Amino acid sequence: MHAPLVVLGGGPGGYAAAFRAADGGLPVVLVESEARLGGTCLLRGCIPSKSLLHLARVIAEAEEIEQAGIRFGLPEIDLEALRSHQQQLITRLTKGLDQLVKRRKITRIRARGTFENSTTLHLTGDDPALPAGGKLTFDHCIVATGSVPAVPAPLQIDSPRVIGSAQALELASLPQSLLVIGGGYIGLEMATVYARLGVAVTIVECTDQLLPGVDADLVKPVHRQMEKLCDGGILLGSRVTTLSDEGESVTATVAQGGDQLHALTFDQVLIAVGRRPNTSDLGLERTGVQLDESGFLRHDAQMRTDDPHILAIGDAAGPPMLAHKASHEGRIAAEGLLGEPAAFDAQAIPAVVFTDPEVATCGLSERDAKAQGIPYETAVYPWAASGRAQAVMRTDGLTKFLVDPKTRRVLGCGIVGAGAGELIAEAVVAIEMGAVIEDIAESIHPHPTLSETLMHAAHAFFGTATEIYKPRRKRR
Repeated sequence: MHAPLVVLGGGPGGYAAAFRAADGGLPVVLVESEARLGGTCLLRGCIPSKSLLHLARVIAEAEEIEQAGIRFGLPEIDLEALRSHQQQLITRLTKGLDQLVKRRKITRIRARGTFENSTTLHLTGDDPALPAGGKLTFDHCIVATGSVPAVPAPLQIDSPRVIGSAQALELASLPQSLLVIGGGYIGLEMATVYARLGVAVTIVECTDQLLPGVDADLVKPVHRQMEKLCDGGILLGSRVTTLSDEGESVTATVAQGGDQLHALTFDQVLIAVGRRPNTSDLGLERTGVQLDESGFLRHDAQMRTDDPHILAIGDAAGPPMLAHKASHEGRIAAEGLLGEPAAFDAQAIPAVVFTDPEVATCGLSERDAKAQGIPYETAVYPWAASGRAQAVMRTDGLTKFLVDPKTRRVLGCGIVGAGAGELIAEAVVAIEMGAVIEDIAESIHPHPTLSETLMHAAHAFFGTATEIYKPRRKRR
């Protein structure tokens, strides 16, 4: 069997590439080892976690609204119904992808693919569509194999009580106590869900703040909220050195403050310390593809690797490991193969942490600007001054722009607050269009909305924000 294009992996990057190539008239074979398309994001990541986070927010709102004089009873958690709700959501979306595959006349093969050489895949599986001998040759192959959780060797124990994010989303049960190892976005999102469902959560993070790499002023509101939620506390500058299954519990040895060790016991442990590219055991050594020191496939702006027949997108191609970045790269890879003038040239890739409050960033951060010696000025607007934030009782927010002192171009943006992920897109467009801070300040935003905080932050740059007094500079 031969195909002009094979896409290896059916996640958000893979199916985006396959769909775009098919829309351009290129015959496509999509190879995915799982029964359903969607990859980690849809099946056990982005979508189910955001559904659970929405349910957690509803519980939180029921508690918060009491100060306005409306009281609900304590929530009753029906885990079976909750799991059913999750599966129905995933099923609807995966069936939609199946229909799109059929309408685009893409050949779908359920199989695991490994490279025999630069133009041949060996497929294994029980799909009746498997080619004779399991050999699938191609002109080009787009590698979209995603990533898998990273688990440090000392924490790799065979215990049903030690789980990863995929198992955590299944909600097989609600433990009384949960240790979350890792204070990054995955750990904090799952900690939020479990804490809202009544579990006593403890977080251990090896760095000096939650959400390492994010500007500290954006993390502070999240840290304050997580402290309220996590009955077991937040241990920063700490690391779990060993885990031991005690039958009915798990004992974690935690090193805190140098070599000081503590033995803590939990019903369940969630390991959420990051992810690594799923590029091993693909037979890439039999091709011309080159990997970097972290296992990512090296590639150019058109997503082409060192092997002229193979392209790479998504988590397999390098950070940031985000579904929307993978989809964008998938379209670029397909358009390049179609002969269109496509190249990856994003100036601002948004990232959203769906905690409560949410954190959204794009472009340059203060941390990176300082590290790289890039001059910048900030424009900050606290949500406590926002009428909309006051009305919805969500004043725990902040909107911040980084601005070039000479040109006044927008370099970056960070937002912490309710719905920050929905607000960040305006800043992405501004950076991509080369907008100056005046452009945002002079664009009329609807009132009363949280989107106004971007306009007000721009006004604050000039010391003219209506709801706060902070004299600054004159406009040119």
